[in-house]
Amino acid sequence: MQVDLLAGTSHRPPVMPERRPTLLLFDSGLGGLTVLSEVVRSRSDADIVYVADDAAFPYGRLSEAALVERVLAVMERLVARFHPDLVVIACNTASTLVLPALRARFPIPFVGTVPAVKPAAERTRSGLVSVLATPGTVARDYTRGLIESYAGGCEVTLVGATGLAGLAEAALKGEAIDDGAVLAEIAPCFVEREGRRTDVVTLACTHYPLLLARLRRLAPWPVDWIDPAPAIARRVAALLGPARERPDAGEARAVFTAGTKLSGPARIALAGFGLAQVEIEAMPA
Repeated sequence: MQVDLLAGTSHRPPVMPERRPTLLLFDSGLGGLTVLSEVVRSRSDADIVYVADDAAFPYGRLSEAALVERVLAVMERLVARFHPDLVVIACNTASTLVLPALRARFPIPFVGTVPAVKPAAERTRSGLVSVLATPGTVARDYTRGLIESYAGGCEVTLVGATGLAGLAEAALKGEAIDDGAVLAEIAPCFVEREGRRTDVVTLACTHYPLLLARLRRLAPWPVDWIDPAPAIARRVAALLGPARERPDAGEARAVFTAGTKLSGPARIALAGFGLAQVEIEAMPA
């Protein structure tokens, strides 16, 4: 006698859960946390790996050749370990130089962070725009090419702040920083010309939005500060497609290449960004 064990039932093939996308956000330090916040809002279903190459911080001290070699070497190890579906280079200094080499080396999408010159030119009413960046970003031909392409009708002031990224990291870690030091870094952004004033400042370093409240308070007059993080998050979402509804959020971890300055307050700050899990992937500078 043959018995049909499926009689009276409807057979459904097993539903396999879709794999979570893995996003890797890369910076020389903690500035990329400003980008992380926006990316998580748009892709809460993703597993996030935030990498701070603090062994080589700050990138501005490296020559162009050394910076390319460094980022490629670190990325080789990260891609091999985490197998990301997409990488965000949350660093203007690296993005304006290393993106072509990264895209040639790895068959995965890379989203860069470049000075928001075009939206600054679109928003200004006075025609006076400032780009607040690191000295390395200011010196790049890429940055000057953006100005020629998108801000030909504006007077653009390039300001290479030498210590603002370090001040931003110190503030995030709970250290006291001097208002006078911050004001000295941003003062050249504020230009007066024939009755006109700078009215837009684009923050061309992901560290700088960490100080945005203080920048607004210390500014000689109100300006429109452009934070590139929301635009980066929109680009990530467009490349990955819409987020899938899941009962639980993706996992997040922070990875440091040195970790020698990971104080208690720094770990608390990381936890505030959802990065309670912290690891060291040692890579000497």
